[in-house]
Amino acid sequence: MKISFLKFLLLLMLAITVISPVAFASEGEGVHNYATTFLFIAIILMMAKLSSLIERVGQPAVLGELLIGVILGNMVLLGINFFEPIKENPIIIFLAELGVVILLFQIGLESNIQKMKAVGFRAFLVASVGVIAPFILGTYLVGPWLMPGLNFSAYLFIGATLTATSVGITARVFRDLNKLQTREAQIVLGAAVIDDVLGLIILAVVSAIVTVGSVGIGLITLITAKAILFLVGSIIIGQIAAPRLGKLFAKINTGTGMKFTLAISFGLIFAFLAQKIGLAPIIGAFAAGLVLDPVHFRYFKDANIVKDLKENVKNSDEVTRKKILGILEPHADRHIEDLIEPLGLFLVPIFFVVTGMGVSLSTLANLPVLLVALGITVAAFIGKIVSGLVAGKVNKAVVGFGMIPRGEVGLIFAMTGKSLNVISDQVFSAIVIMVIITTLLTPPILTYLLKRKKMD
Repeated sequence: MKISFLKFLLLLMLAITVISPVAFASEGEGVHNYATTFLFIAIILMMAKLSSLIERVGQPAVLGELLIGVILGNMVLLGINFFEPIKENPIIIFLAELGVVILLFQIGLESNIQKMKAVGFRAFLVASVGVIAPFILGTYLVGPWLMPGLNFSAYLFIGATLTATSVGITARVFRDLNKLQTREAQIVLGAAVIDDVLGLIILAVVSAIVTVGSVGIGLITLITAKAILFLVGSIIIGQIAAPRLGKLFAKINTGTGMKFTLAISFGLIFAFLAQKIGLAPIIGAFAAGLVLDPVHFRYFKDANIVKDLKENVKNSDEVTRKKILGILEPHADRHIEDLIEPLGLFLVPIFFVVTGMGVSLSTLANLPVLLVALGITVAAFIGKIVSGLVAGKVNKAVVGFGMIPRGEVGLIFAMTGKSLNVISDQVFSAIVIMVIITTLLTPPILTYLLKRKKMD
């Protein structure tokens, strides 16, 4: 007898409710229960895979992972507290952060730096409009209109929060639908990186205004210079260093393990350097992925596997040769991506499920907050959709909607304002609802637009 997904989910929740007292029984005060963390990770991964059933209705897997995270994170409303410790579990939080770094590293590996250069000007225009428009809407229109009487600093932070773009969510949709190589995807990815840099500058300036009351042109110039120098410098230095490092490490060992270690270390080091100069680690990881190329690993023994196999099948009959080459060719330049893929399959779903768990549905019960949140959400959509108008001769709707998700980036901005006592709990809740809506609605809308474009 077949069990529907909903029935299975209910049975699983019931089983967890029963075993949860046992799971925590051995957890001593001040002692981390690693066994329970193992159980949590297993549950997250299994639920993430079960949620991929959403692909059967034409939606990307990332939407299912976000939704299952929302469900797990709000089970407390039904009296089930088992999942609450996940939200504060330092190991799972770390794995989630590592997951988004690995995701952007993968996206960088699968992106073509030459194609991104070709859309660089358009990406810059999209990013600029996508930052300026929502910032003005939030600071000077929506904020004062929906929430009159607040300190101007609060309006500044609302505007700053609206500038954010969560590239991880959009990139995952493009990746799930095999659209990463399209011109629209390249514009969105390039714009999202520039968007993060511009957003960082705005956040730093707004924070400085709040803390010291004013900000000088020197600070703005310093922040901007650091961001630009890192992005340009990382690509230039990386392209020089990568082949030399590949040759050096190949002298030690030419196996797959060394190749994997070199590639993943490259991504993590770039993420570290980005964080150190004040940028998001995901920008560093993405830059590292852009830099790495199969040619940088030509000294490893598996680099010429396809070439050798082609030689071996040269004397085979034509039908057999075509079949073998048809299997080999798509993987000729993908070995680095294929090595990283299992790590991504483990870590990336954790990030999206944990992101979904941060959504509190209880905020929807407060009608005034909900109405304010809907107003902010409209501004959030409009502010990014108009950025697609300057994308050139591409599907402008795909570009505009691709820039909409705020995700974890928007939450970080909002948390910064809250920590500075500029944003109240009510305003923070409204921003959280905006983040929920932009995060959950974008994947299905973007999927529809991409599939309609294919049909056209």
